[in-house]
Amino acid sequence: MIPFVFASTSWPFAVLALGILFVIVAIAVFRIHAFISLILASVLVGALSTSLPGADGANHIVTAIGLTMTEFGSTAGKIAWVIALAAIIGVCLMESGAADRIVRGMVRTLGEQRAGVALVLCSFFLSVPVFFDTVFFLLIPLAQALAFRLGRNYLYFVMAVCSGGVVTHGLVPPTPGPLVMVETLNLNLGFTIIAGVGLGLIPAFSGLYFGKWLEGRLDIGVRESPGIKIADIEAIVSKEDDELPSFFVSMLPVALPVFLIALTSFLGIWSTEGAFYDVMQVLGNKNVAMFLGTLIALSTLAKQRGVSLRALGDTMEGPLGTAGMIILITSAGGAFGAMIRHAGVGDAISAVSENSGFSLILMAWLVAAVLKVAQGSGTVSMITTSGIVAAIIGNGADLPYSPIYLFAAIAFGSQMGSWMNDSGFWVVCKLSGFTERETLKTWTALLAFMGVVGLIEVLIVSAIAPNLFG
Repeated sequence: MIPFVFASTSWPFAVLALGILFVIVAIAVFRIHAFISLILASVLVGALSTSLPGADGANHIVTAIGLTMTEFGSTAGKIAWVIALAAIIGVCLMESGAADRIVRGMVRTLGEQRAGVALVLCSFFLSVPVFFDTVFFLLIPLAQALAFRLGRNYLYFVMAVCSGGVVTHGLVPPTPGPLVMVETLNLNLGFTIIAGVGLGLIPAFSGLYFGKWLEGRLDIGVRESPGIKIADIEAIVSKEDDELPSFFVSMLPVALPVFLIALTSFLGIWSTEGAFYDVMQVLGNKNVAMFLGTLIALSTLAKQRGVSLRALGDTMEGPLGTAGMIILITSAGGAFGAMIRHAGVGDAISAVSENSGFSLILMAWLVAAVLKVAQGSGTVSMITTSGIVAAIIGNGADLPYSPIYLFAAIAFGSQMGSWMNDSGFWVVCKLSGFTERETLKTWTALLAFMGVVGLIEVLIVSAIAPNLFG
């Protein structure tokens, strides 16, 4: 009976379903850490597969364990350095006052009457190297101070911070989820950064207007976060500008790596010869570009503190510890996706969906959305779904558009259904002073709205300009 089932053409679907179900139950029901859950799920998928690379004559389960660890290490080798550097840049931006300087510059340039737009742009930009939770913690005092000073628009300002931060957290590398998707889907990093920024603007600003709509329908006044009083907030934002880095220097640690990586990608379209391109290949390498941004961020922090770079060693311990856990989770997710490919899921799905007319973009969005609702983590949703999609497009699927659109569909799908099992839900709930019911009506609704807007945008743009992003 067992051999018959294993030989069935539907068996890869059962392996996929069992693997996903294991992840969901382990994380959501038994509260097993995502890293452990994904590694165990990878081994399970391999053990249930009918064949694995290098399994000839060897113990099948031992092969599954070894291949899981190999894929785990392969993913870590591609992303670990970049994620660690992004974490250091984020902390340096916060502690040097550079992030505060960026926010002040945006608000002053646009004026308080357009403070919502300024907050969207700031959170959109800062979430490229900084995790959403940190960006929200940074900007919520400003949203509270602005609302207190104006006497209105608190909900609108909170939603503005959420709108920009959530989009780049899911769409723009080197945030962990997008970075793993770039590697899994074999995308060009520079083009993906540009595409993520371009495709993220409309959903981000749609979220801003959705926040304005919510403001007119929900009676939520200015709230104080636990442990942070309005007087404390006013003190935080009352520093003099000469105590902070310049706006240009503050932007440089994030802008320079993005510029170098994107420029190198575009240069590769026109010519791959000459000394200039050879130099840019080095400077535009993601590992080198992020390192240059990190050096600038560390130098800025050292200058602000009046100490040498050597004295900043302790500063890096915290972000590197956080980055280490993120690296473990994302690398385990990469291993899970690779084991799904080895299990033959891609061939099975391609065979069933061939000539069916069902949109692969819509399927990617739906799978990501279901995974997000079920287990809560957008990052786990992204890396798991990208593994499934990579198994399909890596096995002969003829795409009529750039695979970057699948990347974006997964990112927008992973925003759907943020509720009590999502850490982001509690960050927004507690730091904004909202009740759980208010957070469901605002944060959860906002992300669902933006996820749908993003899907519609991807479907339209992929139909009009299928090869816009290569």
